[in-house]
Amino acid sequence: MSLKDISPDSSPRPIELVCPAGSLPALKSAIDLGADCVYLGFRDATNARNFAGLNFDDAAIAQGIDYAHRHGRKVLLALNTYPQPETSALWRTAIDRAASAGVDAVILADPGLMRYASENYPDLRLHLSVQGSATNAEAINFYHKNFGVARAVLPRVLSLAQVEHVVNNTNVEIEVFGFGSLCVMVEGRCALSSYVTGESPNTHGVCSPAKAVRWQQSPRGLESRLNGVLIDRYTPQENASYPTLCKGRFDVNDETYYAVEEPTSLNTLELLPQLIDMGVRAVKIEGRQRSPAYVAQVTRVWREAIDQALQKPARYSVKPNWMSELNQLAEGQQHTLGAYHRAWK
Repeated sequence: MSLKDISPDSSPRPIELVCPAGSLPALKSAIDLGADCVYLGFRDATNARNFAGLNFDDAAIAQGIDYAHRHGRKVLLALNTYPQPETSALWRTAIDRAASAGVDAVILADPGLMRYASENYPDLRLHLSVQGSATNAEAINFYHKNFGVARAVLPRVLSLAQVEHVVNNTNVEIEVFGFGSLCVMVEGRCALSSYVTGESPNTHGVCSPAKAVRWQQSPRGLESRLNGVLIDRYTPQENASYPTLCKGRFDVNDETYYAVEEPTSLNTLELLPQLIDMGVRAVKIEGRQRSPAYVAQVTRVWREAIDQALQKPARYSVKPNWMSELNQLAEGQQHTLGAYHRAWK
């Protein structure tokens, strides 16, 4: 059996908590408060959170891996954007750097990079990124057969029944998102950011880059703009969220509303027992662009919840204080079950 077909842990938990690390302090907070894995990226366009002031150089990654491994935890490296013809060497070099650093797995979206990694580093564990948009077992099994992918992160478009169908029809580990900001429901294919800013998260590694964001008070309320384009306008009673085009309000047939996506966060605490029962291997927390304080608070709540669901599944219930804490961190201080809950399914 290949090393890619097994977990790096000799005795893994039934379900892992995978937490974001946009910086070394965030990584340490996640590890200290119970994350089984942290995921991070290099300081360049090879990862989809390429914001100024975030991410890791080689020295910081070395420190992070050492800290995680001394605590018996794992480090996953996100190389989840798509190489461009004129700069493709940057992505291949990132694979080389990841293997040299000793990360526990690389999270990839591009099949060419998977081929490069599997041929040059056969013992490097590969995870299929959510940016790969694999929504069915057939696609996931294709990546496993051809590149040895050991885990797949499902896009946030599937109902619980559909997630279970995927789990039951593949031997690849399945990871799902549990908490954090929702992406418009076409991960890996979104072009909205590039429409306004000229920079796509799938190629430049950033959605709504901070340099294009402007806030200004107007007689009609607080306005958020992206590269000069009005994204939203808030009354004093409304909670403002980070301006992304997909979560702006649009004028449609004489009505102004969130026509594409609402600024609200996914929160699946109530689904934990079902996710565990159906064999989901990992729950992922979104938020590499968020602060170490955010990472610490979310990790602590989810560690407690997962432990309770594993130890006393029959008595599991969502504690009000969990929801209260997470609501403070949710986008617009609102949460949803997203596509997991579809009444018609």
